[in-house]
Amino acid sequence: MSNLPTEKDCCKKHQRQTPVQYSEEMTTAVFTCPMHLEVKNIGPGSCPKCGMALEPENVSLSGDNHEFKDFKKRFLIALILTLPLFITEMGAHLIGIQINLPDSYTGVFQLLLSTPVVFWAGKPFFERGLASIKSQSLNMFTLISIGSGVAWFFSVLVLVFSSKFPDSLRSSSGDLPLYFEAASVIITLVLLGQILELKAREKTGSAIKSLLGLTPKTAHLYENGIEQDINIDEVKQGNVLRVKPGEKIPVDGLVKEGESSTDESMISGEPMPIIKKIGSKVIAGTINNQGSLIIQAENVGEQTILSQIIKLVNNAQRSKAPIQRLADVVSGWFVPVVLIISVLSFLFWFIFASSNNLSMALITSVSVLIIACPCALGLATPMSVMVGVGRGAQVGVLIKNAEALEIAEKIDVLVLDKTGTLTKGHPEVSEVYIVSNIEKSKLLSYVAALEQSSEHPIAKSILNKCSELNISIPKADKFESITGKGIKGVFENTEILVGNQRLMNDYHISTEEIDSKVQELQNEGATVIYVAIGKNIEGIIAVSDPIKKNTPKAIEDLKNSGIKIVMLTGDNYLTAKNVAAKLGIDKVYADVLPADKNAVIERLKKEGHIVGMAGDGVNDAPALTVADVGIAMGTGTDIAMESSDITLIKGDLRGVLKSLNLSRAVMANIRQNLFFAFIYNIAGIPIAAGLLYSFTGTLLSPVFAAAAMSLSSVSVILNSLRLKYKNI
Repeated sequence: MSNLPTEKDCCKKHQRQTPVQYSEEMTTAVFTCPMHLEVKNIGPGSCPKCGMALEPENVSLSGDNHEFKDFKKRFLIALILTLPLFITEMGAHLIGIQINLPDSYTGVFQLLLSTPVVFWAGKPFFERGLASIKSQSLNMFTLISIGSGVAWFFSVLVLVFSSKFPDSLRSSSGDLPLYFEAASVIITLVLLGQILELKAREKTGSAIKSLLGLTPKTAHLYENGIEQDINIDEVKQGNVLRVKPGEKIPVDGLVKEGESSTDESMISGEPMPIIKKIGSKVIAGTINNQGSLIIQAENVGEQTILSQIIKLVNNAQRSKAPIQRLADVVSGWFVPVVLIISVLSFLFWFIFASSNNLSMALITSVSVLIIACPCALGLATPMSVMVGVGRGAQVGVLIKNAEALEIAEKIDVLVLDKTGTLTKGHPEVSEVYIVSNIEKSKLLSYVAALEQSSEHPIAKSILNKCSELNISIPKADKFESITGKGIKGVFENTEILVGNQRLMNDYHISTEEIDSKVQELQNEGATVIYVAIGKNIEGIIAVSDPIKKNTPKAIEDLKNSGIKIVMLTGDNYLTAKNVAAKLGIDKVYADVLPADKNAVIERLKKEGHIVGMAGDGVNDAPALTVADVGIAMGTGTDIAMESSDITLIKGDLRGVLKSLNLSRAVMANIRQNLFFAFIYNIAGIPIAAGLLYSFTGTLLSPVFAAAAMSLSSVSVILNSLRLKYKNI
């Protein structure tokens, strides 16, 4: 990991704050803070800015939550010791139970029970609070340690030097208050809040863990008819592997033998099984259904699609959305302001309270410190981003960074490449038109006999059509490719010509009787192939790049959501216009060179639009980079995916709508979290300072302030977790 901070920057001493044993793997891994992503450290520790435990930058299935286990142990001990304290002070009022001790022993009893709670169970809070003061990065642990510490130390002073306090500070009964119980309950409740928060935060990484769990641990190496089980890490590119029915496919590969279907829903989000036969590509982590397959490994280890997805999701979850800057700015001055309010609250009640002034001053100042938790504010954005990016991965939408997630909701113009985005991206035979009495299957077999020697995409489409119709392909002689015109060959001593109009003209073959049909097909955007046997035209084959099955509905849904659709293609205007008409796209830019695509995007941006661009080819990469949000089809080229902000694994245009819906859901969730955090503090701090005393005659107890503070962070995380179940 590059640019890791120095010991001064990252406070490496935090690694030793919690007395927990870590494995050698953990102590050499890179850890980062979920709230301050710029903070990185080698090995576990605490963030010097917010005090939160650093988390592994790369999630693993085997990683234990050591801090959770440690805090759970501290909480259980604290709870056992705090319950008698709580019953001693509050039992009679709340639950009708009271521990009666002689007055001379009550204070000592409370001191003995509270001391291990505050200084052993609460040790991590004091260490982080002290570190925050040293690093001048005040945070929630600053407030917790000061609040609980002041309550405990004041109680010790009262217990030891009771006679030294003036009568003016005593209650009407002549007693001085003790706050051992408040200090202990604060620590116990904050520990409980931290446990709930850690457990909830762990769920935000569930998407990556589910992806990690897809990769099998072993593979069946198949060599010379002998099968041998090997570790997945030992599989090399080119190895031949057997995948049995019901097993997970171990690597990306190519089917060499067998036929089956695979469940790719965990990768693409699509539930329908995908048929696999010889020549089909298979993806690591997907499930082989009913048939046995022999595959040849193509991408292994970190090169598999699954590994790339995990890496992309992990990086995106660690990125920072621009809206986070608001929370960062507020958090920067929040804690100092809270400390000032706490001091002012103490002075106000100490000076102006008519009775119990010291008790009221201490209660309000400690309550202000405890209830004002900036943690909820800091968690508002990163938690939503982590869950949202994970949810996107589950439905086949890969987000590269949080900024793209934020901008995507503002897109009002979507520019779409035609080939490979709106259409399948490879030609298919759309019609076979016969002039004479020859059967269609026979005409196709003659053409395929010649085309099987060609590498042209049109040749491949004709061969695929023959395979689809189970047409046997004979062998032709004297094959010859005529550049720019077509091919010719001999079959059963008869010359066959397959090509365009110019080829027919060269051999003086009349095409007048089918000119109208040719014009009709060309108007529909098809490429027309003439077939002549001997000196006579026998038929034509129309080849076109068909529109993807789900494209029309996706375009309709995008338009209904208020998005303006623009088609941008290098294809000729006639073909582009035909496709646009079928899809209801009004704005079309055709015959656009790759270098000119940028200019179209820039023009739309200058008009004030937020522009999204979806494409799949190398020629789309520059435009994807220039667009506000670039969206790449996962079925396209690597360079297009590298240049984009969002990748759609399935290569289905419906994924664009999913990504926009995801962006809207995540940003709405972030705004909810920020609202909750702001409102909580705006309402909580004045109440803790005693604002309602004149109406209710009571002050907010530091105990209830601690409970409210803990619940605020948990509520933000739980709200973020709702995104896991969002239908997008």
